Amino acid sequence: MEDNKWNPLSVEEIHDLFRTIPISWWIAGGWALDLNVGRKTREHDDIDIVIVRDEHLTLQAHLHNQWDMYKAIKGQLIPWDKDEILQVPIDSIWVKKKGDKVWAFQVMILDTEGDEWEYKRKNTIRKPIKDIGLCSPTGIPYLRPEIQLLYKGGSSVLRGKDTVDLENVLPLLANSELRWLKDSLAEQFPTGHQWMDQLVK
Repeated sequence: MEDNKWNPLSVEEIHDLFRTIPISWWIAGGWALDLNVGRKTREHDDIDIVIVRDEHLTLQAHLHNQWDMYKAIKGQLIPWDKDEILQVPIDSIWVKKKGDKVWAFQVMILDTEGDEWEYKRKNTIRKPIKDIGLCSPTGIPYLRPEIQLLYKGGSSVLRGKDTVDLENVLPLLANSELRWLKDSLAEQFPTGHQWMDQLVK
């Protein structure tokens, strides 16, 4: 992305900002996995939040006075006009404080059907929206670890930090979470995935 310079908000700052907005939201990315582990396991260059598509205009209405928001389209960042509905496949919003030149956080939009979340890379992989998140002891919502690991493992480029995240979280996964992750990766990658041998207990 152009001008990819970050001074990300902390998890606590995101919580303070988002808890005043009447939408469902969850910390995502590496920070979600660290919230699950209960400690910071590595450095993070940015911070991601996920929301459901039906609520993206509510988010905009609450942020537009103090924040500049851009939609990511084919590697470019384009200003998100007020009251502009973002249709599929647009699913990424970059946000910075008005007047700042660095990004503060990124919002990813989740697609849903009825009361179910749909995995964007294989829409037969689903969970009830009410079951996609957990909450930290301090009340911070975050994406369930098996879902976040699916997003990482299901990417077209598997990064070193993704494997590190898997190794940090794997011992903490319940058998049901591990089985769901393994089954979901198998559904997306029927010819095999390099994590499969690790997804055993």
